[in-house]
Amino acid sequence: MYPTPGIINKEQFIVEFAPLVKRIAHHMMVKLPPSVEVDDLIQAGMIGLLDAINRYEGSYGRQFESYAAQRIRGSILDELRESDWLPRSLRKKMRQIEVTMRALEQRLGCPPSEQELATELNMTLDEYHETLQEVRGVQLIYYEDFQEEDEDHFLDRLCSDSENEPLGILLDKKLRQSLVAAIENLPPKEKIVMGMHYEQEMNLREIGEVLGVSESRVCQIHTQAIARLRLRLRSL
Repeated sequence: MYPTPGIINKEQFIVEFAPLVKRIAHHMMVKLPPSVEVDDLIQAGMIGLLDAINRYEGSYGRQFESYAAQRIRGSILDELRESDWLPRSLRKKMRQIEVTMRALEQRLGCPPSEQELATELNMTLDEYHETLQEVRGVQLIYYEDFQEEDEDHFLDRLCSDSENEPLGILLDKKLRQSLVAAIENLPPKEKIVMGMHYEQEMNLREIGEVLGVSESRVCQIHTQAIARLRLRLRSL
């Protein structure tokens, strides 16, 4: 990779890490609506990879792979946000589910079941499952989602050191602890799905095979878990 000392062969790096871009793009696709094309995510990811190659100043190896993965994900997220990838109507549906979740949890003193949520939303259970399937694109949690108008920024409330770099803020201990606590409070099946998908990096089909349910059912469980986590983190 080094034709002369200290000079990187960028083309070689692109070839070597292109599979990483594809893997990240396909992993993110399970959280997005069908209207999003995986090829668009891969293209955005390749831009992130090039940016990583141009910016990286450390020693190459696994450290670079971790750094590149962050830049690739960030580039894909930027592309999604700029492309207005989720219709306003679906965001409204997700918000209705979250508002209902909050109201029921306050009333019942525990996380509401799917049937309780469906009844409160004046839906059948099948209709509620279909709605979860539709809004699966509302999976990417933006920090703007955790604040109201005229309110301090979500990260400002969690991170007192305003001089932190963005990466340092994202890795802030309190934020990670809050997320871990929120996941621990999920209903058992939702917690299992989150662990399999994010810790073991299993895709939805593989999780469905383990749990004995369909891929679409795993998607619904995942969407519902994300809604609960968003509510927990907003209340910080």
